[in-house]
Amino acid sequence: MKKLHVLFSLFVIAAFVLAACGGGGGGKPADLLADIKQRGYILVSTDPNYEPQSFLNTEGKRPADSICPTDALTTAEMQGFDVDVASAIGKALGVETCFATPNWDVITAGNWADKWDVSVGSMTVTTERQKVLDFSTPYYYTPAVIAVGADSGFTSLDDLAGKALCVGTATTYETWLTGGDLGLPAASIYAQAPAGATAVPLETDQECAQAIEAGRTDFVGYITSETVVDANIAAGMPVVKLGSAVFSEDLAAAFDKSSVLSTASLLAEVNKIFAAMHADGSLSALSNQWFGVDLTQAPN
Repeated sequence: MKKLHVLFSLFVIAAFVLAACGGGGGGKPADLLADIKQRGYILVSTDPNYEPQSFLNTEGKRPADSICPTDALTTAEMQGFDVDVASAIGKALGVETCFATPNWDVITAGNWADKWDVSVGSMTVTTERQKVLDFSTPYYYTPAVIAVGADSGFTSLDDLAGKALCVGTATTYETWLTGGDLGLPAASIYAQAPAGATAVPLETDQECAQAIEAGRTDFVGYITSETVVDANIAAGMPVVKLGSAVFSEDLAAAFDKSSVLSTASLLAEVNKIFAAMHADGSLSALSNQWFGVDLTQAPN
């Protein structure tokens, strides 16, 4: 009887120690990756108006069994290249992927207050952003181009001297146009902004094309990813590309340095996922599906 009592006491003590160390599975997560796996979903910030990278699926409906927060969107309600990349991350982690859609300037500013876990939104890696965000290895690369109205008559970058161009707020396109430090390698910058050109910022650069289509005339063109301009032209918007690329961007997933829970293991896991997707060709396949070209290889 005494031996049984001693064994029972040892069992209680061991159970207490395991619970205190999180061994029961319901304790405080050790880091953000553990928290994501414990709750069963990853919350990704991305742009709901950035076709073909990420945009709303107007025909999609929230699945009844989704565990995404009620104020988040599900994979059924979003579509695009970034959406598919984010979904692949969730699948590899064994969790559901959910989407938050804060303004771009809020995402790039860092200090997310733990409102979402990661940004998979075609974010360019810059030295300024690296002060507040950590970045994965790039998952694809895009040229930045200028588009103008199809009937504008402009044929060269010099034609835009002193003109107003539309840009997304807090984007690399705004930085380039206003003469700021892009924070990119010199080899990635192919041209300087037109002399005296001014910026008209809108919430996202996709809205620039939509504004031109709607007849807005306070700017003559816009700067964005070539993938966006190609999609605008394919959709029948009255715009054309002006010249060649003005700079090239390395695009990566971003993590908040001020996260309460450490993001180090999540960042490492995402890097592994991207490496596997590069190796097995699934990233290339997604790029070809959404852009009609493989943009997953670094430019020479």
